[in-house]
Amino acid sequence: MGKGLIQLQGIKPIMALTGLFTFVQTIVIIMQSLWLAEAVSGLFTGDSLHRQLGHVFGFVGALVVRQLLSVIMQKIAYDFAERTGRSMRKLMMDQLFELGPTFAIGQGTGNLVTLVREGVSKYRTYLELIIPRMMSNSLTPLLIGIFILKLDWISALILGAVFPLLIIFMILLGLAAQKQMDKQWATYRVLSNHFVDSLRGLETLRFLGRSRAHEETIGRTSERYRKATISSMRVAFLSSFALDFFTMLSVACVAVSLGLRLVHGTIILEPALTILILAPEFFVPIRSLGADYHATMDGKEAGEDIQRIIHTSTTIGTVDAKNNSDTYRSKPVWSASSQMVLNQLSVQHDAESNYSLEQLNLRIGGYCKIGIIGESGAGKSTLIDVLSGFLTPTQGEVLWKDSLGESYPLNSNVWRQQTTYIPQHPYLFSGTLADNLRLYEPEATDEQLWQVIRDTGLYDLVSQLPQGIEEPVGGAGRTLSGGQEQRVALARALLGQRQIMLLDEPTAHLDIETEYELKQTMLELFNNRFVILATHRMHWMVDMDWIIVLEHGQIVEQGTHEQLLARQGAYCRLIDSQWGESA
Repeated sequence: MGKGLIQLQGIKPIMALTGLFTFVQTIVIIMQSLWLAEAVSGLFTGDSLHRQLGHVFGFVGALVVRQLLSVIMQKIAYDFAERTGRSMRKLMMDQLFELGPTFAIGQGTGNLVTLVREGVSKYRTYLELIIPRMMSNSLTPLLIGIFILKLDWISALILGAVFPLLIIFMILLGLAAQKQMDKQWATYRVLSNHFVDSLRGLETLRFLGRSRAHEETIGRTSERYRKATISSMRVAFLSSFALDFFTMLSVACVAVSLGLRLVHGTIILEPALTILILAPEFFVPIRSLGADYHATMDGKEAGEDIQRIIHTSTTIGTVDAKNNSDTYRSKPVWSASSQMVLNQLSVQHDAESNYSLEQLNLRIGGYCKIGIIGESGAGKSTLIDVLSGFLTPTQGEVLWKDSLGESYPLNSNVWRQQTTYIPQHPYLFSGTLADNLRLYEPEATDEQLWQVIRDTGLYDLVSQLPQGIEEPVGGAGRTLSGGQEQRVALARALLGQRQIMLLDEPTAHLDIETEYELKQTMLELFNNRFVILATHRMHWMVDMDWIIVLEHGQIVEQGTHEQLLARQGAYCRLIDSQWGESA
């Protein structure tokens, strides 16, 4: 049974109902065996078929009821698995949006895509099979064993001695299979990430003439996955063979014991036939579990990964319990009197690395433009990730206060609903240009779309597209340049009219001419908003209301452009360094 299976929402009533049907089905199996044994023994002793019709019809009826109960239990398990699968997919997607791109990068895009698409389906199959198997293994052997014990203690002793050995054997093989499955799942995750990354970079590889050479890397990754899969299959085949061998051997021992005693007259035919018919049924649940165990192990692994993601903490900072919720008496909004507070904020990505941010204390707010400047590795992107609610700080707290002085966490929906985030490489999902522009404002009209298209300098591009704003873009459509993608991101922000903007090196990959062209549009967009811009391009700082200088994860200077120039400190060194590089 997988970790956390019993904690799944609604599983206890399903298990109770499945247990009830399993109990009834086991009674039906016992009655089916009794009626068949009575009919066969009656015919053997010379009774006519007519006199045994009642037993025959009873056997057929029990067989039909048994199959009907199996279908019902499978239907119950299937419906529960479907509901759980849909719920887990939604919870996982919501959690991925909560955790943000930093978490997604760490997990690997291919791995997350595989979990959302195939992983949920495999876990659904696992639930559909494992729930009936768990209940049948808990009840059926016990009830059949008790019934056989009433008929013949020797047969019950043989079956009872073998059953624990099978359990121990399954545990040992299960541990070996788990080790192989872990390897297979790990290589599958690598293959998934590698495949998605290869697709994304295929055009670049072709442009550089490296697409053929990349085949070797793909081949090596695929070969590792093939070997891991073969190893898992080898263990599965060994397990199935050994399980079948021992169950058949134990049934044969029971049959030999019964045959010898029939010859010596110490047992009569009818109970002996009943035991012989029930003996294979005694092992059916564990054989079915053994067969399904290896077929669903990847689903179990996927389910545990999904549960781990769903239960990953997204708490940022420490706030009052009544505010650590997205349900408020009135929805707070960012205003000229709102403030963002960083108190002793520190971020350490792992225990052995240095702090990316260390002991940051900051209080900023209102409608202003905040520039975060520093060399590569200074902690600019990390700070933006924290302020976006995408990264949990190791220490300290981050919160924002409204005009009434109430505090709210930065990972709440209230914060996100007011925030626009523009990264270095804005993502265009597969869809029309209009769909991409409506990211923050799904109900925007076409007239509103055309207005922001004009305001962001996209009009010439869109007017040349065959389908205009309905032109497919993204992975399955037209490819846009870096500058055009940034303009789309700006159009999204302008259309959304959100009060808070967070920008992480938005022009780092653009040429200087395109950057200066976009700058004017962006500065107009910044008016009457709370803007935090992280960049290493110094020319932006002249237009900022307040500048924060980071070095090695610490704030070394802050102030206006004029104030920092007068200090002749770290800010001036950055200017001199950049001018020197330009020269």
